[in-house]
Order: sequence, then structure tokens, then C-alpha cells
Amino acid sequence: MDVYLPIANLSVNALVIIGLGGIVGILSGMFGVGGGFLTTPLLIFYGIPPTVAAASASTQVTGASVSGVIAHSRNKGVDYRMGGVLVVGGIIGTLAGAVLFRALQQLGQIDTVINIVYVLLLGSIGGIMLRESLATVLTLRRGERVAAKKRRHHPLVANLPMRWRFYKSGLYISPIAPLLLGFLTGILTILLGVGGGFVMVPAMLYLLGMGAHVVVGTSLFQILFVTLSSTMVHSLTTKSVDIVLAVLLLIGSVTGAQLGSRFAQKLPPEYLRVLLSVLVLLVAIRLAIGLGFQPAEIYSVDVQ
Repeated sequence: MDVYLPIANLSVNALVIIGLGGIVGILSGMFGVGGGFLTTPLLIFYGIPPTVAAASASTQVTGASVSGVIAHSRNKGVDYRMGGVLVVGGIIGTLAGAVLFRALQQLGQIDTVINIVYVLLLGSIGGIMLRESLATVLTLRRGERVAAKKRRHHPLVANLPMRWRFYKSGLYISPIAPLLLGFLTGILTILLGVGGGFVMVPAMLYLLGMGAHVVVGTSLFQILFVTLSSTMVHSLTTKSVDIVLAVLLLIGSVTGAQLGSRFAQKLPPEYLRVLLSVLVLLVAIRLAIGLGFQPAEIYSVDVQ
């Protein structure tokens, strides 16, 4: 069943796009990530232009984050004070990211930049995750207990001025740190179409020192508003959001997330982390290989 994507300016098989959304939804349900960092590469592999893929993927992440925020809010797992600071930084970051996105678009380098940033981010994060998860699995196989990591914020964060109390997170730190973290995530959301959870969650745990019980909910709270802002900014400035593509992805991801949550209950969490890290590295390798291949059509004419 072919469907025309007006912004991407090509026809695609609707069932394939829904299937891609379903795959990301399953992974989201299994691993507890928004899935945006996989949606954009999968769309690029399928032939969607990177600019349209990144802009439309953020729309899908917005929809997928709503139910997560509601669920964590019911369990009192959202630090709204911390989330508010992150959202402010994120919205400022989306505006700055839009300027950068537009500048790279005018230079004709946006597609290359999106691919390179993805390779660097996914490669580094996937490598760190794989190392830690394999160490955990080997420790458990030897019958030893995994040492619990101490929760403390980074020394650089501790030295920042104007401290606030974030009671839900159990922190007394400067709001400058989460503001900068939100700003960085906002730029990544605009450029890559990701929610930023795969960067946000580790940073909240190991840089800010937040309690694990509020990290995921607070991250989703920030993601919800920042991806919404990113979608609006893309619609008004870059005009790269393809609503038909976003709707098809959302249909698949909502269904897939339910299946993924069931699979997650049958596998130990340490093995899930190994699978996720391997998947992230495979996507990074595939993107890196794609950067080295000569395209079928070296020259193209862009008609405005």
C-alpha cells in the first residue's frame, strides 16, 4: 500500500513505515528508551531524506512520551522543579539548534552532519553501555554481587553558584547544570530528531547525581515539551516535518511498545542492556559504512 509523503516528496509503503515504527516501539517497550535515536537512522536506511527523517521522528517521540509521563507521574516519579529547568534549557536549545540546522542546510551539509553526529554519539554511548553491561553479566555469572554505585553529582556541578534545592531528586545544586544539559538536548533534538533520553538519563544519573526513582519520569517530562517545541520550530523554520510520515510511525510505535513491554518481563535486565548496546553499535557501524559509500547519483538538482 503506497502512500505519498508530501514533504519528503516520495512514495513509500505505508506498511513498511508502520513496521519500522513498530520495531522502534518494541525496542522502546523492552529497553525503556524513547526510540528516537533509532527511528531516524532506520528511516534514512529506507531512503527518507535525513532532514525529513530527523524532523518527523521528533513528532513520534512527542506522542510516545505522553503516556510515559502520565504513568510516572502517578507513581510520583517526576521532579517537576528539575524538569522545568531542563525544559527551559531545552526550548532555548531548540531555537539555537534551528539556527544551526538552517545554516547547515544552506551550506548543503546538513545530511552529512546528521550522519556524522549519529555515528559519534551512538558509537561512544553503545561502547560504554556494552562494556558496563558485559562486566555486570560476567560478575553475575561468577556468582558475585554487583557493587552498587554511589550517587553523587560531578565535582564541576558542585562548584557552580546559586544553588537550589530539588527535593524530589534529593539534590542541592545550581540550576545552571540542568539548564546547560537541557540546552544540549534541545540542540540534539533539532538536529537528530531524538528525544535525547539516551544522553539525558546517564547525564542525570552520573553528572547531576539524581535519584534513580525520578530520572526516567523527569527525563520523559523534559522530552515531551522539548520534542513538541522542536516539532513546532521545524514546522515554522525548516518546514521538514512530514505529518503523514509521523502519523504512520506513531501508529506502529504505540502498538509495538505494548509488545516490547511484554518481552521485557521475560528477559533479565542485564541481558536487555547487552542487546540494546549491541543494537546501538550495529546502527552506528551501518551509518559509518554508509558515509564511505559513493551514492548512486553523485549530483542532484534542488528545485526551490
